[in-house]
Amino acid sequence: PQTREHLAAIDIVGLENVIIVQNKIDIVTREDAIRHYNDIQKFVEGSVAEDAPIIPVSAQHEVNTDLLLQAMEEYLKTPERAATKASRMFIVRSFDVNVPGTPIEELKGGVVGGSIIQGSFEAGEEVEIRPGLPVREKNRVKMKELFTEITSLHSGNTTVKQAMPGGLVGVGTLLDPSLTKSDGLVGSLIGKPGTLPPVLGEISLDIRLFENVIGSKEMGKVASVAKGEKLLLNVGTAKTMGTVTKVLKDYLEASLTIPVCGDAGDRVALSRRIGSRWRLIGVGTLKG
Repeated sequence: PQTREHLAAIDIVGLENVIIVQNKIDIVTREDAIRHYNDIQKFVEGSVAEDAPIIPVSAQHEVNTDLLLQAMEEYLKTPERAATKASRMFIVRSFDVNVPGTPIEELKGGVVGGSIIQGSFEAGEEVEIRPGLPVREKNRVKMKELFTEITSLHSGNTTVKQAMPGGLVGVGTLLDPSLTKSDGLVGSLIGKPGTLPPVLGEISLDIRLFENVIGSKEMGKVASVAKGEKLLLNVGTAKTMGTVTKVLKDYLEASLTIPVCGDAGDRVALSRRIGSRWRLIGVGTLKG
């Protein structure tokens, strides 16, 4: 079920170049490894990964790791980076890096981590975080954008002056660490002030429902979305609940419990509660 979800996610984000790694071949017999290889081929038939190379690997014993690297060079071309576009990064983690008992004068600001999707960031520049901090007003959640300064940039274990797209980046800020602790800012975008997409409390989507529920062993048929239904929506790294207010065959409108930041054309994953779990049932595209 989890691998079916991964294949669906690959389809949703539009990835075309895929490599399948058949790992841990050292803990099975040669016959089982061959059988598993054939099972993988059958499993991906009709999916976006149907023609992807399958590479049997034992990382523990460095078997075929050279062929894996070769395939990565051949099949996973380095994408062109949009270095001249407005800087933008998805926040996938946020931390308080101070240990308990740190003296006030030695406290460090909050840290956010994620992937830069376009542009670049430099230490010392001012940035905006949107939607930012959830604030409850009159029984409704409103979002308050945050403005801060980048104090440091970290790529891997290396401190850098400038960070570009590719890999994960840690961004040190002057934010109060209470705002970033325990992934408090996950789901927001960070960029130069005034360049980020609008904050949306209601969204309109062109939708495409899957034929079967993704992630469940039963693989039941996906029923049509109904007005008033509550769906789990993933927009970038943000997660929110949406109550469907209008629905047509390939279109829906929804009111969100937690506003999100998004541009027209952004992809949205749609999940429905089936039993005790949220299951992926389709994908949408934000309309302007």
